[in-house]
Amino acid sequence: MSGEDKTKTNQASGANGKAEGQHPTPMLDQLEGGPWPSFVTGLKRLRDSTGKQYAPMMNDLLGQLEHSYEERTGFWKGGTVSVFGYGGGVIPRFSEVAAKFPASKEFHTLRIQPPAGYHYSTDVLRQLCDIWERHGSGLIAFHGQSGDIMFQGCSSDAVQPAFDELNEIGFDLGGAGPSLRTSTSCVGHARCEMSCYDEVKAHRTVLNEFMDEMHRPALPYKFKFKFSGCGNDCVNAIHRADFAVIGTWRDDMKVNQEEVKAYVAKAGRKYTIDKVISMCPTRALSLNDDDTIDVDNKSCVRCMHCLNVMNKAFSPGDDRGATILVGGKRALKVGDLMGTVVVPFMKLDTDEDYQKLMEFGRKLMDFFAENALEHERICETMDRIGLPAFLEAIGVEPDPNMVNHPRTSCYVRTDDFTLEADKYFERKAREGGLDVAAE
Repeated sequence: MSGEDKTKTNQASGANGKAEGQHPTPMLDQLEGGPWPSFVTGLKRLRDSTGKQYAPMMNDLLGQLEHSYEERTGFWKGGTVSVFGYGGGVIPRFSEVAAKFPASKEFHTLRIQPPAGYHYSTDVLRQLCDIWERHGSGLIAFHGQSGDIMFQGCSSDAVQPAFDELNEIGFDLGGAGPSLRTSTSCVGHARCEMSCYDEVKAHRTVLNEFMDEMHRPALPYKFKFKFSGCGNDCVNAIHRADFAVIGTWRDDMKVNQEEVKAYVAKAGRKYTIDKVISMCPTRALSLNDDDTIDVDNKSCVRCMHCLNVMNKAFSPGDDRGATILVGGKRALKVGDLMGTVVVPFMKLDTDEDYQKLMEFGRKLMDFFAENALEHERICETMDRIGLPAFLEAIGVEPDPNMVNHPRTSCYVRTDDFTLEADKYFERKAREGGLDVAAE
């Protein structure tokens, strides 16, 4: 909101900056003074919506939030709120200062699963907004950290009617509590040339299989699937998902040397060396005198930098698939962790391939349900029992590609690693080259 718009809003609210009955919010008002849009402005817009049934709720919400800032204490408590036949999906919030702010005494959140790849039509978006204006506060977040559409602000009596209308237009509750959480996938092959598999198909295949685990919490703690079509990982799967499916390729990266020359001619050799060649983490790129680029594909780690900067010149190889990582999460019992590579390469071309992905996901889910302690993520289970025992339990043979830096790891002797790796790849070649990187 511009300074002029803010002045008009204050004038419309009265000389003292608020209309009759509105809670004063001097501390929240300061948050609107910065250069960036403020959530406070959005809440006030809902509060000032003339004739809307949710306006009193948003007024008391702002009053309670101001009170929280003054006291430096949150005043929300949990409880149990759900819809018929479901065990999760609604985040209950009851106010501990309901006597002072009665209109917002209940401010529940419905987690609604988004379409795979976040594909919406404008008609569907309008329907979603209309439903929430009828039953909730009008406050919607696209999307929460869990990937859900967050319909925030609803009374207990309105939860079921709101869900019924959302369900009628094809939407369902997402996960909450100790359950499978809502899966997310990037826009992928619909719009991105870096896509290495059908992210939407993988998302829907897994989601349809595990819907019961999402709606009826029965796990030791949360479990998340996320699907990214390439190493850019636009849905933050590597560090936010228990089961991350990241698109990759195992043949040579494709290079269009004419586009390379055009880029160098436009940007200059110095810029190309400084911003592309020198930025390669494994020094796999080299710029030749004729302005072409050579790629050492054995050293390439698929960091995606050169493909992002020179997207017309570089593109993923043709032998595409996905890497599966297990155990990414934010801090809990153990600090923030990135996912651990468990399957370096899995082909995802045919229906059978996606079925194998789903079956592997089921194996991980079953292991987690049977072996994890209460309130423990799968990475913490892996840390507790050790990676060798974990791989044995899920039936995955240790793969040399799982070792990130064999030549710098104090646990791996270089000569032994190279010898054993060669034996491994020779054995896999005799078996038919099953889903492993060639080198």
